[in-house]
Amino acid sequence: MAAFDFTPFFEYAKQNGITLPEAAENHLTTYGNLLLEWNEKINLTAITDPEDIVIKHFTDCLSLLKIIDPKPGQSLIDVGTGAGFPGMVIKILRPDVDVTLLDGHQKRFLFLEDLQNQIGIKATNLHCRAELAAKEKLYRERYDFATARAVARLPVLAEYCLPFVKPNGFFVAMKGPEAANELNDAKKSLSILGGGEASLITEVLPKENTRAFIRVKKVKPTPEKYPRASAKISKTPL
Repeated sequence: MAAFDFTPFFEYAKQNGITLPEAAENHLTTYGNLLLEWNEKINLTAITDPEDIVIKHFTDCLSLLKIIDPKPGQSLIDVGTGAGFPGMVIKILRPDVDVTLLDGHQKRFLFLEDLQNQIGIKATNLHCRAELAAKEKLYRERYDFATARAVARLPVLAEYCLPFVKPNGFFVAMKGPEAANELNDAKKSLSILGGGEASLITEVLPKENTRAFIRVKKVKPTPEKYPRASAKISKTPL
């Protein structure tokens, strides 16, 4: 069992006025150890140092709660969730939020189901390709928030994510140092897909790590023909 020092995680939360559940440390410790255990069987993360897991995974996901402040009962879909970042961390920190984890790889849900069973916190696990799920009435324009971390460049990512968002909801992309360029390249696609004003926000994490967020308000419904097939999205971004 690895030891995790959550001091920087809790200091960040305190500095930013984010209230955490009492069980957060225990649940995240289980998360970290299961992540390392499962990572020996399937590729979940390249980050395996316990200090880096706390900062680059858990605190990074925590920082999303500075960018969005969901009300109890609101819904969030994490597109391309992978090992549950950020969606499963948000569910642990905000169990009152209705979180859906979407991914096209079934093996990742074996890990997530094991984690959810061990900590007793359940998200909705949706094994499906994003462009297919977004065409279904059950999921299309159902969510108050859609988020994604390290999935694709913004012009591509917007077509996968915005169809899930209700008008007046928000799409929030967690991006790296190229965020400003990506936002500039995505202006046309965001407009076509129903996005309105977009904000670029940079957050400083412990140990001089940074995270950029692109937050887009959905102002009108996404036209029915979007999202297109995956190959078209990748080859000819809007």
